[in-house]
Amino acid sequence: MSDVVTVKVDVPRAPTRFVFVLLDSFTLLSFAGALECLRIANRMAGAELYTWALTGDTDDVVICSNGVRFHVDLPLSELRREDVLILCGGVDIQKTVTKRMLNWLRREARRGLRIGGLCTASWVMARAGLLDGKRATIHWENHDAFLEEFEEVTLTKSIFMIDGNRMTTAGGTASIDLMLSLIAADHGEKLANAVADQQIYSSIRTDQDTQRLSVPTRIGVRHPKLSQVIQMMENNIEEPISPSILARDVGMSTRQLERLFRRYLSRSPKRYYMELRLQKARNLLMQTDMTVINVALACGFASPSHFSKCYRAHYQTTPYRERGAHGARLSV
Repeated sequence: MSDVVTVKVDVPRAPTRFVFVLLDSFTLLSFAGALECLRIANRMAGAELYTWALTGDTDDVVICSNGVRFHVDLPLSELRREDVLILCGGVDIQKTVTKRMLNWLRREARRGLRIGGLCTASWVMARAGLLDGKRATIHWENHDAFLEEFEEVTLTKSIFMIDGNRMTTAGGTASIDLMLSLIAADHGEKLANAVADQQIYSSIRTDQDTQRLSVPTRIGVRHPKLSQVIQMMENNIEEPISPSILARDVGMSTRQLERLFRRYLSRSPKRYYMELRLQKARNLLMQTDMTVINVALACGFASPSHFSKCYRAHYQTTPYRERGAHGARLSV
């Protein structure tokens, strides 16, 4: 195998250290993507530009969401001011954060460290007050719950966001895009592009890119009016719009809209809309401490009884039992 052709960069007197905070059940993909960017940057530059260390709310082992175990390198101690602190989140993020972790984060933030969050770790940063008045992002599945809980944060749908010394990503491969952006800022776009090439990463995204697939791609249908109606539904969950108004706004009759949904999605517009609202309700039940009544109102249901009836018909359980079962699973 031929030697790697290095990229000429100005090598700093001391490498930048990234300290990754591994939270219980963190997502391996996001962490690995970020870490590999640093490793490959060193390889492509032929110099030690970056180092890294692992820490967590433990002195021993942290288990990620797929069961792989990681030994931490250091405890939650005072870091160097020039360190970059990156929290790695994953599933059931609200259940993994301790008071000790939040207090430690606040102390490090007061000292001026750059702090970032991968995947759902934005929630931890917001809980610690580190994102107040900032723009941020989080994985789309947690978007609704985050909006309900943290009104002081300007939440975007970007794949990553950098606002001052705070950085957040939407999860998955978005951590790669964030790291490529940081590498470009530190050592130039040529090195960042070389790192992307090594990962067969052919399209580097920016903070202007949104994290979810377009409606046509998600539903597998490229009918423009159908996509427009579904987008309107997704944007109006708390105050649902009647099918007649939806049809009027895209220039068709209610009957034509019914036929369109039956043909492409095998359900009525009303049924599809209901499923969207119930899906959001389930996310809120799982990811927030909102009362069932408030969840019902946030998803466009005028009464708890109607909400419970619709929820049971779709998920074969009540909202109260769903939340109770979820809590029981987490405590095992």
